[in-house]
Amino acid sequence: MNSVSPAAIQYGSPEGSRRADGRRNLTKRNDQTKMGYQAAGRESDTDEVDKIKSKLLTAWNNVKYGWTVKMKTNFSTASPLYLLGVPYNFRLDEDIERFQNDFVSRVWLTYRRDFPALEGTPLTTDCGWGCMIRSAQMLLAQGLLVHLLSREWFWPGSLYTQLVDMEPIRSSSNTLHFGPASLMKYPQDRAPSPRSAVPHRRHLQNPHQEQIHRDILRWLSDHPSAPFGLHRMVSLGGSFGKKAGDWYGPSIVAHILRKALERSPQLPELSVYVSQDCTVYRGDVEQLLGGVDPASDTCSAGRAVIILVPVRLGGETFNPVYKHCVKEFLRMPFCLGIIGGKPKHSLYFIGYQDNHLLYLDPHYCQPYVDTGKEEFPLESFHCNSPRKMSITRMDPSCTFAFYARNQSAFCALCDHLKEVLSSPSAEEKYPVFSISDGQAQEYGGTDRPQGSRAPPRGPPRTNRTGMAKRPSSDEFEFL
Repeated sequence: MNSVSPAAIQYGSPEGSRRADGRRNLTKRNDQTKMGYQAAGRESDTDEVDKIKSKLLTAWNNVKYGWTVKMKTNFSTASPLYLLGVPYNFRLDEDIERFQNDFVSRVWLTYRRDFPALEGTPLTTDCGWGCMIRSAQMLLAQGLLVHLLSREWFWPGSLYTQLVDMEPIRSSSNTLHFGPASLMKYPQDRAPSPRSAVPHRRHLQNPHQEQIHRDILRWLSDHPSAPFGLHRMVSLGGSFGKKAGDWYGPSIVAHILRKALERSPQLPELSVYVSQDCTVYRGDVEQLLGGVDPASDTCSAGRAVIILVPVRLGGETFNPVYKHCVKEFLRMPFCLGIIGGKPKHSLYFIGYQDNHLLYLDPHYCQPYVDTGKEEFPLESFHCNSPRKMSITRMDPSCTFAFYARNQSAFCALCDHLKEVLSSPSAEEKYPVFSISDGQAQEYGGTDRPQGSRAPPRGPPRTNRTGMAKRPSSDEFEFL
């Protein structure tokens, strides 16, 4: 089955739509021709029905979640935008180019189809139910990029990826419009100038970094052997009562990520800590960090740590008093983003401007990519369509993520978090979460291994009719 490529669809350009229509018509004619020479057996009929169902499901999800609709994403030039701790001032042309390279370099993981069937099921796609897992995978990918490369790393392909038409469109309302445009290489007369490409030449000339980039994508691929792939995540979800096709909440996927890192031989120097009851216990994190070299005040034989904090920012809807903290977290250089979304629609939040959140959206079905090949294509793992939404539309259930490379970095992170959580400018009466010295068992918590059982679930809420209602943390996945 031929599909519409993300290159043509991300902005829904007219030419992309015409090409897509041409491919669909050509595919239809080819299929009809082929079927004329095939035996009309029952098995072949079943295969054709399955293919048609797969095509319809893909088309429905792409239309449902807006990928085939022409859109524009507007960013103000009057205020800075923060992308995972890095500020960008769109009044500066060099910042516009840096933002483009930075955004496109983030790993984008979406629905896929035609991958090897999930164990014990006939499922070869996660369309309609896997978006929270994809958001968690994107967050983990960002942690791996920071850990194995650095926050300053850029994908060399981003230098030739276009987000804007020629010059940015600035209007009297101080708005910068991105789009419509497609993922393409610059024409010769519009190629980036040598001066603008200088900061990234080292990336173009470093095959080791490109190999790490590809290794990360392989670890996250849709194959049973991938340590952080969909197959492994679904398998680990079984210990929390989840299976393929179920709803996954941001708290559940946080614990799944922890278990995946614990069982991965590829990254013995990296671990995941999941907070308990909205509290980060410093003693537990320091135990994961391991030994400290007194001479350099850095980790000697320990691990780096990804800290995940599942929280709820309101009741049925997001409480606006938490806007300040959410934005302050995304300004921190330690931040890896937020697993969350809007009701019944999971997203990976990576930045903000004013009162709008910038995100990567997994709701686009792409064909399976065989990452076992030496030079597998990279374009479908990077998005050139920046999108935003009002922070007030955010679902209250989410998981914050932070990264500490060593003990000194963790101390700096704690100081920064305490400053944000106790800021006099914060509107909330109670902090989003707290940081406590010592370990969980010292405060009445359990002394079990960190996160060794499923996160506690509160009693089910009821609606006005008294019927039990599914917790909001499990409402992100909707089919």
